[in-house]
Amino acid sequence: MRVLWENLKNNFRHYGMVIALAAAMLFFGALTGGVLFRPVNLTNLVLQNSYVLILAVGMMLCILTGNIDLSVGSVVAFVGAVAAMLIVDKQVNPVLAILVSLLVGGIIGAWQGFWIAFLRIPAFIVTLAGMLVFRGIALVLLQGQSKGPFPPLFQSLSSGFIPDPLGGGKTHLLTVAIGVILSGLLVLSGVRARVKEKKFGFDTLPTGLWIAKTVFLVTVIMAFAVVFALYRGIPNILVVLGLLVGVYHFITSRTVQGRHIYALGGNAKAAKLSGIKTEWVMFWVYTNMGIIAALAGMVFAARLNVATPKAGQNFELDAIAACYIGGASTTGGIGTIVGAIVGGLFMGVLNNGMSIIGVGIDWQQAIKGFVLLAAVAFDLYSKTRSSKSL
Repeated sequence: MRVLWENLKNNFRHYGMVIALAAAMLFFGALTGGVLFRPVNLTNLVLQNSYVLILAVGMMLCILTGNIDLSVGSVVAFVGAVAAMLIVDKQVNPVLAILVSLLVGGIIGAWQGFWIAFLRIPAFIVTLAGMLVFRGIALVLLQGQSKGPFPPLFQSLSSGFIPDPLGGGKTHLLTVAIGVILSGLLVLSGVRARVKEKKFGFDTLPTGLWIAKTVFLVTVIMAFAVVFALYRGIPNILVVLGLLVGVYHFITSRTVQGRHIYALGGNAKAAKLSGIKTEWVMFWVYTNMGIIAALAGMVFAARLNVATPKAGQNFELDAIAACYIGGASTTGGIGTIVGAIVGGLFMGVLNNGMSIIGVGIDWQQAIKGFVLLAAVAFDLYSKTRSSKSL
């Protein structure tokens, strides 16, 4: 029990958010009579929040450095307009248009990163200017009107589903098989990590609790696999999101570049003195944010099937909220990619559940504001408690 308590206490920032997400899903599942857990609703939950989750991945890196990016919503609108001009007006191949749009996003991010990293203009000011500039350019490009529709290939980026070569009929057998594979990988990685912890003498969960935890996670994975399989399978955007999470989780937790980002956010002066090229770290973080925002812009345009100058409004606020609710620190240096995704899903469940039970959009905004305030207050409380214990 002592090991269990220490594990929960040391990782409460992460476990607490997962518990809150599970509680929210059970709460709204009960209030909606199970409507929340219907296959079509869970699929729509992923599709409706995909662009916010994508933005949260990039925003987490910015927040880890102790900064934010206020321009991502406007970049979403601008890149959507660029994609529409290329595909709808110029009849450019959708794949080539996607690559060009990602390049445009990278250039935007590099431009803003240059001002922030090398000229040392505060990120808040630079990205606030970017929010105004790129929203205005999007209005100019689209002349205040929506532009579409997009070809099916481009639409499939957001609304398509992976095919089922196993021919399962009403049940998407490939999705079930993917669930089984993921469950097997989870168990295998858990066993390897546990063996390594014991080898080096680290405290580990009692065998019974570790088995219970593993069984619970496998059950969750298989439950969602079956739910998706009963509708149309796994959406394409979920595959894209899974790849993003996997790659960026690996970068932030297993690479030198990821350690540099955390070091920069933890103490910029100490990171500089230790030999880290902090300017280049900041530059590449914002260049990456531009590419991520471009991807989110294309996903949003593909879902709407039109590019509109009003696209992306308040997306930056949703992405920032997802990161803070998911355990990121307001001062930088603390947070995880998985936490940002959990925070984004929590916000999505709140929106979806409140919409189903008939809560007005005004009250939805107010409740989300209180949730964000509570998350930041918890972060400050945790830091104060830690400093007192020292």
